[in-house]
Formats: sequence, structure tokens, C-alpha cells
Amino acid sequence: MRLSILTAALLAVTAAGSAQRHSITINAETPEGQLLQQAGQEADEAKKIALLEQFAAKYPKHEGILWAYEMMIPAYVKAAQVPKALDACDKLLTADAEDAENAHECLKAAESTKDPAAVIKWSTRASDACRKVVQSPKPKEADEVEDWTKRVDYAKQADTYTEYALYAVALQTQSPEQKAALGEEIERRNPDSKYYLQIAGQQFLGYTQLGQKEKAALVAEKVVAKEPGNQDMLLAAADYYMNAKNNEKALLYSTKLTEVVAAKAAPAGMSEADWTKKKDLMLGLGYWMQGVIHSQQNKFAPADAALRKALPLIQTNRQLLPGALFYLGLANYKMEKIADAVKFFNQCAAIASPFQAQAKKNILAIRREYIVK
Repeated sequence: MRLSILTAALLAVTAAGSAQRHSITINAETPEGQLLQQAGQEADEAKKIALLEQFAAKYPKHEGILWAYEMMIPAYVKAAQVPKALDACDKLLTADAEDAENAHECLKAAESTKDPAAVIKWSTRASDACRKVVQSPKPKEADEVEDWTKRVDYAKQADTYTEYALYAVALQTQSPEQKAALGEEIERRNPDSKYYLQIAGQQFLGYTQLGQKEKAALVAEKVVAKEPGNQDMLLAAADYYMNAKNNEKALLYSTKLTEVVAAKAAPAGMSEADWTKKKDLMLGLGYWMQGVIHSQQNKFAPADAALRKALPLIQTNRQLLPGALFYLGLANYKMEKIADAVKFFNQCAAIASPFQAQAKKNILAIRREYIVK
């Protein structure tokens, strides 16, 4: 939208440069024109702000009001009065919903507050403005096409920046509610955004900290669908579905986890020693899940194979080790490998755990059974 005031005596406001969206030509013989002239020529920022505020208060319906708001925004930001800048932004974008250029400046002002709620609000408003420009029809007049093309190209880049702004503030905030909300917003706006996979980890963390495990698992699944080699999200999905007793999905993700991790080299920036430690932990967890699930499904040969792979990797894990030993004992008993069954049950019975008592009973039962035979 271009503003033009045409009267008998005309004076251009020099401060409204070509880079501005809302340029004006004013009548310096009117009181409002004189006020605009003063504001446009004032070098002192504090005085400029006062003149613009006076104009906005006196002439809120004047054709030059959007020019005044556009001038206010950088002046307020420079004066560290960001709330007032955002108030001017609100008025400007309410009147001109396709002002992508100033919407971008408003978003940058909101970013300076480091308030995730403000960034979400202005990222959304800026994106809306950008998309309106991108969706605007191509002009029929040839001399207007070049300017339209430039505005569309700018709007596309500015819209991408709105997604980056969400990602950047998600890395800064410690609030799980805000981490989750920032991830939700970028996903709602553009699930194919190049920043979604980067912000998804923060969204997952936010949901996890809030105890919203199902939502966290859904994020993990979305990431894995786009990035199949993401071992952290594979583990998160497998762990959730294991606890949710969804054996089909738990087995799917734990199997993918061990396949990915076994074939992966140390990530950039991680030492071989640190990677080996993390790799062994993930492989141990993945094989343990597979073994327990196969055992519960009475698939004793694959249970035995998976748990034997897990065993050397979980020797120091007192939460996983007793279960692994118990299910190894069970699998070997069912496969009639009695010596191994007794060995694993004995090892399980030597560790204080929920499996200890039953392991002892199983040892006695096996001995009675095979003494009779």
C-alpha cells in the first residue's frame, strides 16, 4: 500500500526514503503536514518520537499514519522502548497485513526481548504477512512485475527467517512449556521446515520434562520418519513403546536402533572413547528390549540371541541385568539347554531384584524335574 497526499502546495518528507514501504507526500501548509515535516526532518531521536506520538494522537485516521508508525518502530527500538515498538507494529500490520518488510523488523524487535511468547507471536504475524505477499497475484502491468517479483523473493526469505527465529529462541529458553510450544508452532506452520528437525529435539525434551510421554514419542517418530539414522530418537521411541507395552512398535524401533548404531562411526566432534561408551549403552538397551519382547512372545531362539548380545554390554546396569539373566534362563530352559538355563537363573538369583525370588524357585523346579528324569 502506497500513501500519497496531493494538495496545491506539496512538500516531500525527505526522511521517508525509497527503502520504506509507506512513503508520503504532504501538504506543509496544514497543521498535520507541518507536524509530519518536523518529524521527518528531526535528527534528535527523542524529539522525533515525541513528534510522531503527537501526530498519532491528534490524527489517528490521517493518510500519513502508517508512515508515522513505520518511523516509530526503529526509533523506539533504538531508544530501548521495545514494547512501544511492538505496539506500533501491531497497529501497522493491522492496517497493512501484507507489510512483510516491517513485519520482519517487528520480529527482530521481539527477538531482542528473548521472550519466547513474543517471538512466537511475531514470528507468526511476520509469516502471515510474508505468505500474503507470496500468494498475491502477479500484476498485469509490465512495469509493476519487477517490483512484485522482488517483494515475493524477499517475503520467501523473510518467511524462512521466521522459522529460524523459533529455533533460535528454543535453544535459549529453559522452560519446557515454551520448548514444546515453539516446536508445535514451527510444526504447525511448516512441518517440512529445515529447522523442524533441529527444534524437534527441544520439543521432545519439553514434552518429556512435562511428563507428556505420548507427545514426546510422537515427536520421536516424526523425526525418525524424516531422519532414519537418528539413534537418540530411535531409542526414545523404542523405550516409550516398551513401557507402553506396545511390543510391535518397541521391537520395530529397537531393531532399527541396533542396526543404525552398529553401523555408525563416531559423529563429528565426538571422541572415539565417548562414542564407544554411548554406542555400547544404546546397543545394550536395544538388544535387551528385543530379547525381553521375544521372550514374552515365546520366541525363545531370537530372545536368546538378542540377550546374549546384550549381556556383555549391560554388566554394570543393575536395572537391566537381572531381567536379561532371568529371560535367558527361561529361553534356554524352553529350548532344553538345561545347563545354560541353570547358569543364568543362578546368576539372576544372586542379584537383589524383582526377579530374584522367581529365579530361585525356577532353579529348584528344574533340579526336581531333571532328577526325576
